Amino acid sequence: MDRNELLASLNAALEIDRYKDYCPNGLQVEGRADVCRVVTGVTASLALIERAIELQADTLLVHHGLFWRGHDGTVTGWMRKRLGLLLQHDINLLAYHLPLDGHVQWGNNAQLGARLGLIVEGRFGDQQLGFWGRPDPTRLNLVHGVQSSATGVLQFAGAHSLATHVTNILGRQVVLVEGDVGPVERIAWCTGGAQSYFEAAIAAGAQVFITGEISEPQAHYARECGVSYIACGHHASERYGVAALGALLAAQYGLHHEFVDIDNPA
Repeated sequence: MDRNELLASLNAALEIDRYKDYCPNGLQVEGRADVCRVVTGVTASLALIERAIELQADTLLVHHGLFWRGHDGTVTGWMRKRLGLLLQHDINLLAYHLPLDGHVQWGNNAQLGARLGLIVEGRFGDQQLGFWGRPDPTRLNLVHGVQSSATGVLQFAGAHSLATHVTNILGRQVVLVEGDVGPVERIAWCTGGAQSYFEAAIAAGAQVFITGEISEPQAHYARECGVSYIACGHHASERYGVAALGALLAAQYGLHHEFVDIDNPA
């Protein structure tokens, strides 16, 4: 497939012009004009680039690219190593940050909600990146810690039950700061480093907020506002959007695709 055709398709599908972002979305490093083999991953780290070379990829599609607001523009150290390998092996680097977080089908938030068995009922926060919803009765009826309320609404028995469910799905122990003790049915989430969305989640009526990271103030907000906070890891929460996007490219255009998960404890 022609790289520019692929790029135009992705840019349009992800509606990149809708978002005010901290980085360029789309083509960050130009490689071969013909795209056949796509490797996807969360971050354009040296390890991911080296693995893409081993897999003979011509295109690397990531959520976190190389270039961010605040960089001084020099190509030294880790930047030189990563950029040098991409250029040496003629590999395209495509990166989509907020557009991939916010997409209603292939985005990180949509995909995380689907993994956790949550029905999306609304959006909140800056640029409407945050999602909120409830447990899906078609997905979670037999999950331990999930129960029906007196009115027949599906709910988690408490924040601990939800935290255990998130831990099991993501394969990573989460951090839980518990607010009010009681059944949970209204859940908000926003992947990655979305600590600043917690107050908007509280205002949206969430009983629990799920994101990647936690900073010092959020623990106090949780206890004082009665809304539980689950931090499940920035990387762990953002593995699914780019993998889903790569699978779509394989199905739609017949491209070879492989998702590579480079372990990251953060």
